[in-house]
Amino acid sequence: MMHYPEPILKLINSLSKLPGIGKKTAERLALHILHAPDHDVATLATDIIELKSSIRLCTVCFALSDKDKCRVCADPLRDQTLICVVENPTDMGAIEKSNSFLGTYHILGGVLSPIDGIGPDDIRIKELFKRADPRKVKEIILATKTNVEGESTASYILEKLKRTNIKITRIASGIPMGGDLQYIDQLTMQKAMEKRYGF
Repeated sequence: MMHYPEPILKLINSLSKLPGIGKKTAERLALHILHAPDHDVATLATDIIELKSSIRLCTVCFALSDKDKCRVCADPLRDQTLICVVENPTDMGAIEKSNSFLGTYHILGGVLSPIDGIGPDDIRIKELFKRADPRKVKEIILATKTNVEGESTASYILEKLKRTNIKITRIASGIPMGGDLQYIDQLTMQKAMEKRYGF
């Protein structure tokens, strides 16, 4: 790659720092940008700068937003009495794509992980507790991942909120449709057995 001029090498290096982009893909992208119309390249550069300058966290749920309130929190048709607790904006996006939830969210920004030094003060648990007003919220759905950290985070939240009159639920977990039992990990199998149902 050293046959490229310095500006191309610099762009390849920058692009290869993006997740999932190796040197070969970065090279293809850099050459595509080089040969793209000036207008398209200018638009791309402007969009990146605007992204960095305008995106912030929603003041209510901590989702990514370009205003004080994200689109979900500002939507009058969303059920404000339902809060789905997720780890990050990607998890929120996955639920939104399913069109299965019409409430609001609370994004923790991580999970409890004592081994990594991440305690309750390092994620947005206190902010969740402030929102957990029984006069305004009827149900909190815990949708953290089903790994050890996600389960311990859900358990911690449940323990702290169980004295309120708010209904606390956990998303169902277990064996996915079409899943082969021999490849299912122990925690998933345990959850599948716990959440079994009759016919």
